[in-house]
Amino acid sequence: MAAQSLANHDPDDLSDTSSVSDILDTRNDEGWEDVEQDEESITVVSLFKDQTFPSAKEMLNNCRDNHGFDIWKLRQEFDLDFLGLIRLVNYVRSSVKAGNTRPDVSSKLLFEDEQYLKPVLEDDALLFSLDDVFEDSASGAAPTTEVEQLREELTSLQSQFTAYREQVQSALLNRLDDSPATPASSSKAPAAQSTNQSSKQEASDNIEAGYFESYSYNAIHESMIKDTIRTDAYRDFIYDHKELFKDKVVLDVGCGTGILSMFCAKAGAKSVIAVDNSAIIDKARENVFRNGLQDKVRCLRGKIEEVQMPVPKVDIIVSEWMGYGLLYESMFDSVIYARDRYLADDGLMVPSYAALRIAPLADSDLKASHIDFWRDVYGFDMTAMLEKANEEALVRVVDEKELAAESVAFLELDLHTTQVGDLVFTKPFNLKWKEGFKSLEGFVAWFDIIFGTSKSQNIKPGTTAKEAKSQGLTAFSTGPHSQATHWQQVIFLIENSQDELTAGDEVNGEVTYVKKDGKERSLDIEISWAKGQEKAQKQLWVLD
Repeated sequence: MAAQSLANHDPDDLSDTSSVSDILDTRNDEGWEDVEQDEESITVVSLFKDQTFPSAKEMLNNCRDNHGFDIWKLRQEFDLDFLGLIRLVNYVRSSVKAGNTRPDVSSKLLFEDEQYLKPVLEDDALLFSLDDVFEDSASGAAPTTEVEQLREELTSLQSQFTAYREQVQSALLNRLDDSPATPASSSKAPAAQSTNQSSKQEASDNIEAGYFESYSYNAIHESMIKDTIRTDAYRDFIYDHKELFKDKVVLDVGCGTGILSMFCAKAGAKSVIAVDNSAIIDKARENVFRNGLQDKVRCLRGKIEEVQMPVPKVDIIVSEWMGYGLLYESMFDSVIYARDRYLADDGLMVPSYAALRIAPLADSDLKASHIDFWRDVYGFDMTAMLEKANEEALVRVVDEKELAAESVAFLELDLHTTQVGDLVFTKPFNLKWKEGFKSLEGFVAWFDIIFGTSKSQNIKPGTTAKEAKSQGLTAFSTGPHSQATHWQQVIFLIENSQDELTAGDEVNGEVTYVKKDGKERSLDIEISWAKGQEKAQKQLWVLD
């Protein structure tokens, strides 16, 4: 209060100069300068038990020695910054609190959700002591190298570029949407209409260029290649079926770094044509050369719809085209074009089957962390952020224990026969509510991928990746029951949770996928649902 009084003191008011002088007078303060503040003791609660420790380092050493949780190793392995460490700590505490004494820390994706920025333990002394835990590395024991600094700067620039690109796209689209229409009676109407169409085409071209530009950076390719569920599946299928690739001509659509092309070349392909429309193709070409595969792999830059192919037909098309919710980015359209234009009649698509699955989300903390979070942010009411919160499809990792029914496939694609028109659809689903769940809070969608060995191979409708593996096929799932992938899952939170559901109740509905107007690589996704024969509810989300 004294500091506040001094700050508000009027220098022209001399009536209270004595009181001010008294406050500032230090003549009677002799001896106080030698008194040291008592060092405040802290109590740090263990991540795994109710045991407490006098310091964060002692507690974390105990966790490493007795529970196999090495935060120093994880920090280095996942390149965690301060907020990353906060998320990790709160993720572990929430897992242990839920009864999981051996939380999975195999992937950074598991604890990237913003909900883990909120402390699980009130006044958690560990969170305030993390700087002290890593002070050695910060003070010189493990100095940041110049390369690491450059990497951090590059990551920052990439993030800024992404934000800038999205702002430019949004501004262009808004400007076009808000353009006043020219009256039809005007003699200039045809010219104005032509100009408007030209502007829209230019905006579309700019968005398309931005899309391919985003794939010219290392970060996105690093995350995909490090996704071992994804990359191992392609590698295993190619290497385990070398007889399919021996002396064959292969087309890799959207080759990126060239990793799949090099797998095919190593498996015995006679020739591999690697196509990509981003600047990453230059790195792919260098990667091919460094591995001595330049005689087998030819890299071409351009859209598959526009490049000059060196051969009329290919025997195999390999591509990793899947996006969030399977169809985000619309890259599969280009793969279909390549198939219809270049694949031999008995040619093979790798992979050959994809299915979108859905399950209900119930009794989850996700809604509280994503929606209710804004009601109290460090003591501030930030509910203004909720204006369109329920319209955004979330990409997150979901705990399988929060699924209130067995998933069902609502879209199944045979990649040898699927047409572009099949990718805009309305499909029904029927789910049977499990016992032990109360409130429907949304839906979760993911996809399964299966690699067949021939065009004629029959894959039974509804087959899951797990079932395919049991049949000896190569497959992987991006669902909650499997190890997390970089695709995670897509979550559709409903505005008003629906209660009164009991075991055995049927939840019927439909899922609609539509390409977003003006941004064809994004999706508008609508889900309608109803309990039994009750009146259906529906909601629209954007996957952008």
